[in-house]
Amino acid sequence: MEFWLEQLVLLLLSLVANAFSALAGGGAGLLQFPALLWLGLPFAVALATHKVASVALGIGATLRYMQSGLLSWRLSLLILAAGLPGVWLGAISVLALPEQALLIALGLLTMAMGLYSMKQASLGLEQRQMLPSRLQMGLGALVLALIGVLNGSLTSGTGLFVTLWLVRWYGLDYKQAVAYTLVLVGFFWNGLGGLTLALVGEVRWDWLPTLLIASVVGGYLGAHWALLKGNLWVKRAFEWVTLLTGASLLIRAAF
Repeated sequence: MEFWLEQLVLLLLSLVANAFSALAGGGAGLLQFPALLWLGLPFAVALATHKVASVALGIGATLRYMQSGLLSWRLSLLILAAGLPGVWLGAISVLALPEQALLIALGLLTMAMGLYSMKQASLGLEQRQMLPSRLQMGLGALVLALIGVLNGSLTSGTGLFVTLWLVRWYGLDYKQAVAYTLVLVGFFWNGLGGLTLALVGEVRWDWLPTLLIASVVGGYLGAHWALLKGNLWVKRAFEWVTLLTGASLLIRAAF
């Protein structure tokens, strides 16, 4: 009976986390990863299990966004080519990184992103037509690669980094940026990170069905709401999720 109660709690928390993550463009680990720790999984096992399960968020969002026509294959290939090597590097080195220092730095940076978006009232509400030079494209790809390293090694916030970078550097509106993040980061980046961690670490496989169901359903619902509500709602969701995710990372570092 205790197992089924744990699974019910995990299902509800994961469903809420993934729905808000899909709406805001990241942050599923805000509730899902701490829930795995709270239910008794060791850090390394919880990390690997969360990463594998988070692939389903990308599947749920992809099912919805592939109908929207928001994605450009050119930018999609750039995000994959720049980010996937970083994800692999981060995933294979995660156990050697100073976890507490990284959590503090990432938490502060994540909160700063939310505050920055709040100060820029019109940021991401409309698409900006941009023709970036080769140098700008290269710098943009380099930052995506660095975010990929963080994505492979940590649990929360990196999707939010990609969302804001796509808005600020590539001129997308929030709704477009979230679509790219959930499909490409949620499915492809997290898929590579989850596979790598599953090979080098331990996954709680008997908990995955619950997490996968919650991730697919939550991802689809969040993507649907993002398309339905528009950029202002997505912008506000992004800002609040970044602040909450940053705070949760700082709390985790403190304890």
